[in-house]
Amino acid sequence: MIVHPIPPFCEADSRVLILGSFPSVKSREAMFFYGHPQNRFWKVAAAVFGDPVPETIPRKKAFLKKNHIALWDVIHSCDITGSSDASIKNVVPNDLGVILKKADIRQIFVNGKTAEKYYKKYIFPVLGRDAVCLPSTSPANAAWKQEQLVNAWETVRIAVKDKA
Repeated sequence: MIVHPIPPFCEADSRVLILGSFPSVKSREAMFFYGHPQNRFWKVAAAVFGDPVPETIPRKKAFLKKNHIALWDVIHSCDITGSSDASIKNVVPNDLGVILKKADIRQIFVNGKTAEKYYKKYIFPVLGRDAVCLPSTSPANAAWKQEQLVNAWETVRIAVKDKA
């Protein structure tokens, strides 16, 4: 059983919450989200908001704060082999109340089908709030080119602007 080691990133003025499934080995080592250099999250998010790609954790946090984005994962702990979402078993979900009490989250997004699956199974029954599923930024989602991801993820920027 591996326990999620990264605390949620959330500011009082966060307006959208993006949830992954569970951090990769590289993210757990870096102690921040989307730490694997092949994951396209930071490139896609930066393109969506017209910002330079943040390269360091302090810059990533500043980017999230500036764009009113909270970031966490659906899963608190699980059995997982390496970084393989397909190997996830014995899931214990995170308590999103920690974020929802701190910030007025207007929209919840999930990064990929695995996050969506566990959100629907564990989080939705508790919160009763839908989450919008975005195509995964993982390199495993090779069918989606970066330009396609940016177009699909544009909905995050729209949600932040609409609900500011």
